[in-house]
Amino acid sequence: MSPIDRAAPHATKVRMIQIFLQTLPFFALIGLGYGAGKTRFFTEEATAVLTKFVFYFALSAMLFRFSANLSLTEVFDLRFVIAYLWGTAFIYGIATAVSFLRGLSVEEAAIEAQCAVIGNVGFLGIPMLVMLLGEQAIAPVMLVLAVDLIVFGSLIVILITGARDGRVSIGILRTVGLGLLKNPMIVSICVGLTWSALQVPIPDPLNDFVSILGAAATPGALFAIGASLASKSAERLTVAGWLSFCKLILHPAAVAFGALVLFPVEPYAAGVMIAAAALPVAGNVYILAQHYGVAPHRVSASILISTAFSIFTVSAVIAWISGF
Repeated sequence: MSPIDRAAPHATKVRMIQIFLQTLPFFALIGLGYGAGKTRFFTEEATAVLTKFVFYFALSAMLFRFSANLSLTEVFDLRFVIAYLWGTAFIYGIATAVSFLRGLSVEEAAIEAQCAVIGNVGFLGIPMLVMLLGEQAIAPVMLVLAVDLIVFGSLIVILITGARDGRVSIGILRTVGLGLLKNPMIVSICVGLTWSALQVPIPDPLNDFVSILGAAATPGALFAIGASLASKSAERLTVAGWLSFCKLILHPAAVAFGALVLFPVEPYAAGVMIAAAALPVAGNVYILAQHYGVAPHRVSASILISTAFSIFTVSAVIAWISGF
């Protein structure tokens, strides 16, 4: 083996360690929140209030500021959307098929499929990936978030409500539409892009306001993730382990195949997409499971396990894509 061949694995290992150390502060904040929640220093009520503040105010300010400095042409990329949709739908189909083979209902299959493909892009992905991969990651991360919310966020409502009603009615579609219009992440992105399209400069006081408010999104969101995990149970570990494997390994692998082979996307954007796909199960899946009364403990365990293991898997994926 030549010196160059021996140096390559060593360089890869060094890069992985560097990325791991860069991601560690993000997961340390999650751990801090988990400790505060587990010791009841931060109660479930306090966690709910903090989550609401981040969701409706801090994260919305961050997304508005990001999108107001972009144009729609910079954000939207049809090939990117197709590649991400293909990879996500492929794993969604696998998770659904496995659920049906186990004799589960449509509602349970829909919840499990959501766990397999919907990552914590809003609370974890946006602050972490933008900080680690640079501000040019903003557009692809927001596009992933928009696809998750609009396509798969709507799909789960249609599947569960349609299965219970026995049909898909106009009422279901109205519920889906209103849900999207009330989602502050969708609204803030749309308002920001509209502001950008009007080519109106953001006044300095407004820019300072959203900058200060948006700066609270990263620590607030990560702490809230950890505090909310403290109340999650780890029941049904076999199923939760399978769903975590889908989310952390199969989903980014399928998205990588879609973005690099089937529908080749510009390498940097493809890397950001793959990193976003590698994120752990999103907390809003648990909210949906609780709302519809479908397998909340299973979802809870999936969030807990996938978040714990993502400390290592996300670092590995980011180290890999950094070589693109």
